Amino acid sequence: MPSQLALFDSTNAGPTGLRYVREFVSAETERELISHISQLPLRPFQFGAFEGNRRVKSFGFRYDYTVQRLLQSEPIPEWLHDVGRAVEGFGQLPDGSISQVLCTEYDIGVGIGRHRDKPHFDKVFGLSLGSACKLRFRRSKGDKWDRFTLQAEPRSLYLMDGEARREWEHSIPGVEQPRYSLTFRTMRQ
Repeated sequence: MPSQLALFDSTNAGPTGLRYVREFVSAETERELISHISQLPLRPFQFGAFEGNRRVKSFGFRYDYTVQRLLQSEPIPEWLHDVGRAVEGFGQLPDGSISQVLCTEYDIGVGIGRHRDKPHFDKVFGLSLGSACKLRFRRSKGDKWDRFTLQAEPRSLYLMDGEARREWEHSIPGVEQPRYSLTFRTMRQ
């Protein structure tokens, strides 16, 4: 699936462990994936008593903020297997390494606040669909912040590993057009 690898230039390299590739999937595959996501029973993202504006559906595992632990979810569906294997290939992982997939729908104006993915997960891959978004990174540097912004184009894939995954927070400001994403995660050993 990947057709062009676009790593960051060395003058503005971004967080160590962040990799990015444009046009990871074709426009046709993107349409098919969006169609599948649109047909899911998406629900507002729940974190405890609060609801996020984005709508989600988890496969494999889901983190329950009410009980504060990882719970088993429905198995990863067949329509995600090919793209999941391609993601594993990009990450140089053995087949079957992806244990969790989060399907997310962002309406106009919806984003996600600063966070790090739960420590249960290891590598985090994000496939951006439908429209571009700014993926903002920051980490504390004394009384200041190191900052980096990645423009994640439609059909692109990013990988957060190492420092990018464990030391940097990431967020997405409200999107200007409807957007979908598939987040593929491996489990921490």
